[in-house]
Amino acid sequence: MSPSPSLSMITGETGAGKSIMLGAVGLLLGNRADTKALSDPEKKCVVEGYFAIGNYGLEEFFQQEDLDFEAECIIRREISPSGKSRAFINDTPVRLETLKELGKYLMDVHSQHDTLMLADGLYQLGLIDAFCHSKLEKEGYQNAYRKFNAAKKNLEKALQEAQELKKEADFNKFQLEELSLLQLQGGEQQELENEQEILENAEEIKTKIQEVLSQLEDEQFGALRILSLASQGIQQLGRLAHKFTSYSERFQSVLIELKDIANSLADEDGSIEVDFEKLENVRERLSKIYHLQQKHGKDSVEELMQLEQELASKVFQVENLDEAIEKLQNTKMEAEKEMLSKGKALSEKRKSTFTAFSKELQSLLQQLGMENAKIEMSHQSIPPSLHGLDQVDILFSANKGVNPQALRQVASGGEFSRLIFAIKFIMADKMALPTLIFDEIDTGVSGEIALQMVRMMQEIAKKHQVICISHLAQVAAKGDQHYFVFKDNSRDKTISKIKLLSTEERITEIAKMIAGANPSASAFESAKELLKH
Repeated sequence: MSPSPSLSMITGETGAGKSIMLGAVGLLLGNRADTKALSDPEKKCVVEGYFAIGNYGLEEFFQQEDLDFEAECIIRREISPSGKSRAFINDTPVRLETLKELGKYLMDVHSQHDTLMLADGLYQLGLIDAFCHSKLEKEGYQNAYRKFNAAKKNLEKALQEAQELKKEADFNKFQLEELSLLQLQGGEQQELENEQEILENAEEIKTKIQEVLSQLEDEQFGALRILSLASQGIQQLGRLAHKFTSYSERFQSVLIELKDIANSLADEDGSIEVDFEKLENVRERLSKIYHLQQKHGKDSVEELMQLEQELASKVFQVENLDEAIEKLQNTKMEAEKEMLSKGKALSEKRKSTFTAFSKELQSLLQQLGMENAKIEMSHQSIPPSLHGLDQVDILFSANKGVNPQALRQVASGGEFSRLIFAIKFIMADKMALPTLIFDEIDTGVSGEIALQMVRMMQEIAKKHQVICISHLAQVAAKGDQHYFVFKDNSRDKTISKIKLLSTEERITEIAKMIAGANPSASAFESAKELLKH
């Protein structure tokens, strides 16, 4: 099916399958899939739609969603028998939310849900925003609103943290002073433990060193004296036979190493002192370190130093809390001031169009046969929300002497159909939707009013693609194209089909809409007459 770029009509008997077509369109616009709608529960259902979007400024949307932009956009939905649904835009898999967001720019489908939407305050506020072209003002306000909310949350978080920090402030300060007094240094614990070990055994260590040195360096019986004599004998062997030269070299290396050990031990002996005062100082410092490690559940000096930094940061924060909170309060106040200023500007722009909107809507309703219709706008200032400072209600009365009331309290089915149609007529250009679908919007209205509605559809169709599902001959006759939905019972299973009617087929269908299944000659003439105008 390739509808006319202007006005297409769809007709068919009740139950022929028009709702199936709308369901398919809904799937393309991101509606949830229902496996109950599948004609064959064993096969995958595929719905595909082609949309010419070259002139609708959607390049930025495609860029944000990381999608390839093409002037002809192909949307596809696949529903498996298991109920799993997949969505594609130009053959790229996308989330259903992305498809739904794109659908808002492509098509507006009138359905029974419009009755509920029209009674919703936010929907009505959206109509006013579209009517008064407040997109820039609304975006400016919403940015300011989000900025204010962020500033408010930052302040609340800081106040909560301040409360907790102040509770712990004195304790943290005491712990920090206790750690700071020690002036801890990385690696000192191991050094102190090594030093303690030496100081505790200093006398015995010095005695043992003297014994070893005596054994090595005694002039008559020391190991070095005896080894020196042995070295001379090995050197003589080397002179007697070349084979023993390597033994001499190896022995010299051992001898040199022993002499070096002896010298080092002598140095150690000179550096070690028996100092009970120093030992006590080392023990005392280690005791303090061990105590703080046990107290804070730490295993090393480095972990204590890290804790010291953390406590210092908390103490610093507490000491500078008032200044930080004051800055956050000022930020919040400035953000609130900006938000309210932009909110008031948005509100004023909205209110400035109430009269024009009411008059235009009321005039259209009168053209649609509601001579006594009256439209008024109700406005209340509310606390700031994402949508502004305004609560808006369209008040409506269809009868003389009856005060206009909120839409959720008034209007019959036929009145609502005309009201919705009039609103969509006003909004068609302002919302810049490529395609509008009207599903039996002429329900409950007379033939003359239906003609007026279709004339208005023709006006909308000058700039938009309009598809109208109708049960009235007067309406169906005014389309540029006429599609007929019918049931094909020629196979084992009934199938709903849709076909584009030729001129002759169209005359026959409209005649049937006028006079029933077996139209008279006059019905055919009436059908031809309707198609002429």
